[in-house]
Amino acid sequence: MIAEILPDGARNVVNDMKTGLILEGGAMRGLFTAGVMDVLMEAGVAFDGVIGVSAGACFGCNYKSGQIGRVLRYNLRFCNDKRYMGARVLLREGNLYSTPFCYEEVPMIHDPFDFDAFHSNPMEFWVVCTDVRTGKPVYHRYEGLADHRFDWIRASASMPLVSRTVQIDGQKLLDGGISDSVPVDFFESIGYDRNVVVLTQPKEYRKEKNPLIPLMRLRYPKYPAMVDAMARRHIAYNRTLDRIADRERRGELLVIRPKAALDISKTEKDPKKLRGVYDQGREAALEALDRVRSFLKEERL
Repeated sequence: MIAEILPDGARNVVNDMKTGLILEGGAMRGLFTAGVMDVLMEAGVAFDGVIGVSAGACFGCNYKSGQIGRVLRYNLRFCNDKRYMGARVLLREGNLYSTPFCYEEVPMIHDPFDFDAFHSNPMEFWVVCTDVRTGKPVYHRYEGLADHRFDWIRASASMPLVSRTVQIDGQKLLDGGISDSVPVDFFESIGYDRNVVVLTQPKEYRKEKNPLIPLMRLRYPKYPAMVDAMARRHIAYNRTLDRIADRERRGELLVIRPKAALDISKTEKDPKKLRGVYDQGREAALEALDRVRSFLKEERL
């Protein structure tokens, strides 16, 4: 259902369309997304559903729990903590980002994730993963703590080569960005036809072929379909960008993106850069806020 935006964040149904927020990944480029989300939450902008990929899943779940500022807060606090991420963690666990620290200690102890708010919010929250056996996307509506704790979100953000596969209900999963980086088509297919898309690359960006494909084939000989998906990823991604641009021109999507390439690494440890990218997201969202409000209220003929 499409929502009318009210000052206190309350929602009135104005027709039978559903509004969605679609969040691209990008590792620490996701701090841009966090800045966008915080401005939208502060403004009381509600959606019927959110779908996140990789960092978009890790950070996007805070929209449903309503935790403004949490993404920036814990990343600033732990970006230089040896328990959080880095080469030592990778050597010790096989994961660039520590599973017990990032997905247990931080959300359950150090900066608690508000599961009560998450469960009470009727907004749907979806994550995208990749089945390593088939190379196909897996779309999952995440239901919170009882739904395999944080494993679905962890799977969505588990980058190949620097992460172990995550096993859930017989499926072996890795990063959703391998198979569907910006799941506009999927969200539209399940009824979300009024969508705001947050990208973490500028408008002129085009993905190039991954030079690590030979290494991928050596690392994943049992999963050729996934490696093939990685080898074609730049083609699929650029086609998705073209479809998004076409829909944007026709007024069928509203896109928020950075004006220029974000100066941040996948494992950024500089708090100033983290905050700077977050602030760029806030700035982009503030510039787009009136358009977002109008877009979500607008009825299609």
